[in-house]
Amino acid sequence: MAAALAFIAWRVAQNMLKSMRRAEFDIDPGPQYFDFLAEAVVYAIQVAWRLVHPRYDDAGRAAFMTVLANRTGDELAENRARLLEAEEAAAIKARFIDLLNRRTAEYADFGFGPEGPDFAFLRYFATLVSELMPEKDKRWTWDQVIAIEGPEAAATVAKSVAGLFDNTPRRPRRAASPGE
Repeated sequence: MAAALAFIAWRVAQNMLKSMRRAEFDIDPGPQYFDFLAEAVVYAIQVAWRLVHPRYDDAGRAAFMTVLANRTGDELAENRARLLEAEEAAAIKARFIDLLNRRTAEYADFGFGPEGPDFAFLRYFATLVSELMPEKDKRWTWDQVIAIEGPEAAATVAKSVAGLFDNTPRRPRRAASPGE
């Protein structure tokens, strides 16, 4: 489950980046691009963590978060090292894990209910993203992240978690008839 959620968190972060760029925010390829992805992945992980936390005991939670952190860290590090060629993947991953640990402690103070992250949770994420943006985009980043990107990412993660943990038997697929 954690490996699948790592993939989902990475895709959610990439989609958020694409959406921000379509909305004409300047997120140029380079360090800023990957810093944005790191914050977006951390946000997706925080949402996933709130949703899966009640499903595991302490040992299960530790194992889950370890796999989730390592898989997303590997993906970010491999991409950043390959595309920027400035640093070794191991150093990038270590920095990401440090960021994730710091942010996990910081996000812990914010609420998360049946509707998803509370306003403070979203505002904090928007603050982190705005710090990465050029001056001309900072003012509008808050609106975009709080009203659109954060809630959409949280909804995607929530839907994915629900699907991954759904134990409802599925109807078998209809076999194709000859000629179909």
